[in-house]
Amino acid sequence: MEGLKECEANLVVYLHPSKAKCAGDAILSELSSLLFTYNETFEGVVLAYDPNICSNLAKILPGIQPYFGVKLKARLLLFNPKPDMVVEGEVVKITPQSIHAVVLGFSSAFIADEDIRHDFKHKIKRGKEVYVSRTHKKHKIKVGTTLRFIVKSFDEEILHISGSLVADHTGCARWLDKNLDEWSQADSTIKKRKSGEGEHEKPRSDRLMVQREILSLENDGQVKKAKKKKKNIVES
Repeated sequence: MEGLKECEANLVVYLHPSKAKCAGDAILSELSSLLFTYNETFEGVVLAYDPNICSNLAKILPGIQPYFGVKLKARLLLFNPKPDMVVEGEVVKITPQSIHAVVLGFSSAFIADEDIRHDFKHKIKRGKEVYVSRTHKKHKIKVGTTLRFIVKSFDEEILHISGSLVADHTGCARWLDKNLDEWSQADSTIKKRKSGEGEHEKPRSDRLMVQREILSLENDGQVKKAKKKKKNIVES
């Protein structure tokens, strides 16, 4: 899934002197406070960490309460979805106007009706709401489905994703993986058809110019005929 990345960070954790005897636990507690929040320094939501304390030596900071700083390195797993990235989430709610999902267990995702391609039709089966593909009847989206969609925007404060299912490579992840050749071939055919139509169809401005040239030629021909007829009459 896109939007995930690893990074190595050099950190300094500041601890109260009362935690000197259990500095390791205190460091883990401080790092845990970073989890599932967007961090501007790392440019992403911290999902996991793997700390490595560089030294047993700590630097005491002067002040009213002499905190001490512990240097360490940590490998961080970050999540920062950008527009046009493909991510996956579990569907938790379906309505005729929207699909709601949860990504990685913490970030909510919302796909509005205008961002769901027309191939999907909303239905109620056995009292449950689902979206079923008109082209491929077995391609269904229901509660519990792992949904693959494209990111439109990401709200860093509330960790909310706005998504889209317009592209053909979006939908039920399980069905897409099983029928890769089928939907990719259909997508390729549609693209070729669109490009072919674009090549054969002249732009509107070109068509107008052609029509004007035809009218001009016709008018010139009529004028020449009229002059020739007039000349014959004069001679006779």
